[in-house]
Amino acid sequence: MSSRRRPSGMLGFTLVWAGQLVSVLASSATSFALTLWAYQTTGSATALGVISTSFLIPYLVLAPIAGVMVDRYNRRLMMMMSDVAAAAGTIAILVLHATGGLAIWHLYLTAVVIGLGNTFQWPSYSAAISTMLPKEHHQRANGMMTLVESGPGVVAPLLAGALYPLIGLTGILLLDISTFAFAVGVLAFVRIPTPPPSPEGAAARSHFLREAVFGFKYIFERKSLTKLLVFFTALNCWNGVWVLASPFVLARTGNHSASLGIVMSACALGGVAAGLILAAWGGFRRRLTSIFVGEMVFGLVGITLFGFGRSLAWWIPTAALGTMAISVSNGAALAILQSKVPPDLQGRVFSARRLFSWSVTPITPIIYGALADYVAEPAMTSDSWLSRALGWLVGTTPGAGMGLLFVIAGLAYVGICLFVLFCVPDVKNLEDILPDAGAEGTSVDVRS
Repeated sequence: MSSRRRPSGMLGFTLVWAGQLVSVLASSATSFALTLWAYQTTGSATALGVISTSFLIPYLVLAPIAGVMVDRYNRRLMMMMSDVAAAAGTIAILVLHATGGLAIWHLYLTAVVIGLGNTFQWPSYSAAISTMLPKEHHQRANGMMTLVESGPGVVAPLLAGALYPLIGLTGILLLDISTFAFAVGVLAFVRIPTPPPSPEGAAARSHFLREAVFGFKYIFERKSLTKLLVFFTALNCWNGVWVLASPFVLARTGNHSASLGIVMSACALGGVAAGLILAAWGGFRRRLTSIFVGEMVFGLVGITLFGFGRSLAWWIPTAALGTMAISVSNGAALAILQSKVPPDLQGRVFSARRLFSWSVTPITPIIYGALADYVAEPAMTSDSWLSRALGWLVGTTPGAGMGLLFVIAGLAYVGICLFVLFCVPDVKNLEDILPDAGAEGTSVDVRS
């Protein structure tokens, strides 16, 4: 089929979106099943943190290179490569498990492979939205992509929790692998336009390594954008506590996988609600309002209040509302970048932005896992001064130490949001300071 006859625009985007929705549904079931397998095998929150870190390592190492490749080469090809990498990692796990040789360290290695694919996937999809759709549809498209991230999570944990005792990890892995071909086939069918050249893009053309660091240069030359990313990085130091969500719920419920599935589905329902709201409404006119409201609600409800929970009746509403809030914030933050950064620079800038804000995420899961295993849980479940002082707040049964970590992290999260809102005007007024991509004139925010 010629490129002109391939679906494009909103139709093309919707087809790509549908393909990813099916694939992510199966991958979410696999992720949930592997979480159960890993925790039941090791009983360690630290092991789950190492898996999360392994997934992030390729991004932190290769993100600048991925950004250049997304801007230089076919973005559709980059998306297909990411799906193939994820399929390869899943097949490796299937073979190892089917032959009885799967060990926890294999999950660390396959997480690296899948993370490698994700390194190219996120900037490719985010940048493709800018070329497939006009600016006024960006927040709606980001809302639809939020549905891809969160929607499958409504069904996947319940599905995996129910299927895991029946068909085991092998059956769930086979289901996941069967969906990758569909997602890749859709990408091969749809036309994704090449971004138009911009003056900034032409000026940035250079040898590969210099282009690899251009995204950082672009961000650091704009002090309000730099401060926004410092804000997100500071928040990521504390929302890393969510790596404890699965062991926290399992410890509180006596390793009841169905309860964990319900909580994870509640998180996904919040993301689905946010996606539907953004897709239909488009968000606040000032997108920074969406960011500040979303982040503060997430910190207060999705982290602090979640940590107080000891039952599904408490976890379901706090998880759903918290995830809805953070999804609204993420959609607004991406829409700001899509409107302010020229499309032919977005691969590099988006990669640099995520690398910047994720710079703390490889270590935070391990730190929180170690704090839970070796400090908070032993202290709160024994006759210690900490359990005597705070046992009334989070209890003294298994999971109490992890609950305390949630409470501390959530309060710090809200404090950072309030500080930036009232004390850092460059972030609060970013939308007025930075001009839209293609607008006449030069931003007063650009450093001389």
